[in-house]
Amino acid sequence: MSASGATGLATATAPSLRVAEFTGAPTEWDGFVRAQPHWTHFHLHGWRTVMERALRHETIYLCARDGGGALAGVLPLVRVKSRLFGHYLVSMPFVNYGGPLGSDNAIRALGAHAAGLVVRDGVRLLEMRSRRELPLDIPVSHRKLTSVIDLTAGTPDSLIRSLPPSVRTKIRKSQKAGVTVRFGADQIAPFHQVFSEHMRFLGTPTHGRALFETIAAEFPDSALFACAYLKGKPVACGAGFTWNEEFEMTWASALRAHDEAKPNMGLYGATMEHVMAAGCRVFNFGRSTPGSGTHKFKSTWGARDEQLWWYGVARAGQPAATPSPNEGAFSWGPRIWSELPLGLTRWLGPRVVRFIP
Repeated sequence: MSASGATGLATATAPSLRVAEFTGAPTEWDGFVRAQPHWTHFHLHGWRTVMERALRHETIYLCARDGGGALAGVLPLVRVKSRLFGHYLVSMPFVNYGGPLGSDNAIRALGAHAAGLVVRDGVRLLEMRSRRELPLDIPVSHRKLTSVIDLTAGTPDSLIRSLPPSVRTKIRKSQKAGVTVRFGADQIAPFHQVFSEHMRFLGTPTHGRALFETIAAEFPDSALFACAYLKGKPVACGAGFTWNEEFEMTWASALRAHDEAKPNMGLYGATMEHVMAAGCRVFNFGRSTPGSGTHKFKSTWGARDEQLWWYGVARAGQPAATPSPNEGAFSWGPRIWSELPLGLTRWLGPRVVRFIP
């Protein structure tokens, strides 16, 4: 459900700015977003549809307007609320970036307005996930980072030659093993087949196929789904988004039983070639925790790290981070989850993970 008419949001003012819920056309929002130097795919208005339709969360999309009524800033917020995990406002949940976008004054006004909702609504934590430092006097966490590499212009061979020798060897090993990669919305079903099986192995509940189908329908030109096949069977997968000459691999998985063929390396290499041919100049591996195994994998590609700026306002006595199934109170979860039947985890997972932003 949209916040429109439901939240009773009070308006807030700043010098020459007025903050309120956005009620304009999606084209106005997206036109403003795309004009900002630090915009990300997750600032686009279509994510409101994804959050409401696929995940059934309330959205609170705020804007700051100047005296003439023109947009000076925007802030997409999503309310994620459950009895088990708590009550959160996140920009943007389940993905890596969000936060207020616009002029410095607009960012401050939007941040202050959002912080006021913590008290008004009894929110456990407001978290605004930014890729860059913002002019906010709000505590910030660097517990996550992203890793990127530049894609060299030219042929696929020039791209491969630019990668570290160990990576080139593994990509070629994947090719010699017969791994092939397919792209397109028709890969959503095999993508989810691999993704959900790998997440079960890790003990982590995952989103349902309906989320990815909604994403593909909402962003047909910028959402990419890929699957790596070995002897006709999907064994690795990835999905992500293109914006501003950059591609981010937001989700990726590979089945451990086929590690010898290095299908994940083939998947990443083929995806880099694919997005480079489409005009991308940066490949973003997505977020990870510093020093984790995922982070180390990305480092082997020669990726450079960019710290993320996640700003949080917590209610007194509450943790300054969104919940994780690995934290103490829920540490039993992964151990049990990995032992459940795959079909059960595919049914139950979406009903659980939609509350873990």
